[in-house]
Amino acid sequence: MSVERSYHSIIKTVKVYEDLLKNISEDIFSVNPSDGVWSYSETFSHIFQSNLASLIAIDRCMVKTDAKKSERLHWLVWLILFFGRFPPGKIKAPERIASMVKKIDVEEARSLIIKFKSRLDEVKEGVVNADPDQKVKHPRLGLLNARQWFRFIEIHTKHHTAQLKRIERMLKNT
Repeated sequence: MSVERSYHSIIKTVKVYEDLLKNISEDIFSVNPSDGVWSYSETFSHIFQSNLASLIAIDRCMVKTDAKKSERLHWLVWLILFFGRFPPGKIKAPERIASMVKKIDVEEARSLIIKFKSRLDEVKEGVVNADPDQKVKHPRLGLLNARQWFRFIEIHTKHHTAQLKRIERMLKNT
């Protein structure tokens, strides 16, 4: 998939998050539907903090701060990037990433989205020309180059829309 197509897909998916923020009360936004299940608030925190961290990884690939690595992707990671989705089932966030999750309010969520979209626009053009052998390690997927990180952002952002639907269903049943 091209960077341009991934970009438009990310923006389209982010609109789902923006639309949810327009129609939700602060109280519902922060409610955990069940023990051990993230609230909308925590989900937004995770998605956009992780995506901002992914943009930093892209920057590192583009400015060549790490050593060049020509290693090939693990076949499972290649499949994830090729098909644009994670394997079925729930995936637990890496501990380092999960520890960044916090409850935020609706306004903080809006601010994170604005910051993310602004940074996404800044890096988009550079991704196209980035050296494919400049890679930064992802906590689960291994070494990714700028284009692969960009594709990961698309997949990750879409993946969590299903979580938003689960939260909505769970809250309706309480």
